[in-house]
Amino acid sequence: MSRLLLSLALVAATALPAAAETVNVAVAANFTAVAEDLAALFEAKGEHKVELSFGATGQLYTQITQAAPFGIFLAADTDRPQMAIEEGLAVHGSFFVYAEGRLVLYAPGRDVIDGEAALAGEFNKLAIADPAAAPYGKAAVETLTALGLIDALTPKLVQGENISQTLQFIESGNAELGLVAASQVLGKPDQWLVPAQLHEPIAQGAVLLKEGETNPAALAFLDFLQSEEAVAVIEAAGYSVPTP
Repeated sequence: MSRLLLSLALVAATALPAAAETVNVAVAANFTAVAEDLAALFEAKGEHKVELSFGATGQLYTQITQAAPFGIFLAADTDRPQMAIEEGLAVHGSFFVYAEGRLVLYAPGRDVIDGEAALAGEFNKLAIADPAAAPYGKAAVETLTALGLIDALTPKLVQGENISQTLQFIESGNAELGLVAASQVLGKPDQWLVPAQLHEPIAQGAVLLKEGETNPAALAFLDFLQSEEAVAVIEAAGYSVPTP
């Protein structure tokens, strides 16, 4: 926990009542299942409550700029949390990378051991998240570009509003293949882990928003996210967590 967050926590502890508070957290869609597990663990401690709102990082940021009542922003990139600080929407010194994601090619019932060959093969639709709103979509475009396939595959792309909808396209059969978050398909067959060098790192940033600056639940949840208990859950879900 940064010195600023610690100072804020001390101020909140002395200035606010000890009663349980609730923090509203804006969470990138790829982190849905993990965030739900973490929130349950946090609430089990009996101190505060967490309400989660999921969506594409770009869409969530737009809501934040329009005064949505979020106390914490768990993005799927680092750009928008930093922008929130620069634009006065978040607290200086509160930013940290809470997870780093990996991209996979997922194709239920198809052989994708050789992912490059699968992408160059015969199929009708490839699902990706909207690259303008979702960092995993941006990574998907970077991957296809690095493989020299972007021009050939652009007519076959179907875009989900976020990474959760992208997975739905694949599982519903609306797309035979898709580039999604490794955490979404952990333990499932028929996937190929995209080499990390094919796209920019998918570092996911957390930041304390101004709305949550004096909310003890927000401060406590951010502190919990950096605990050994939370890190173990995040890593078990297919992410890595950088060492502070």
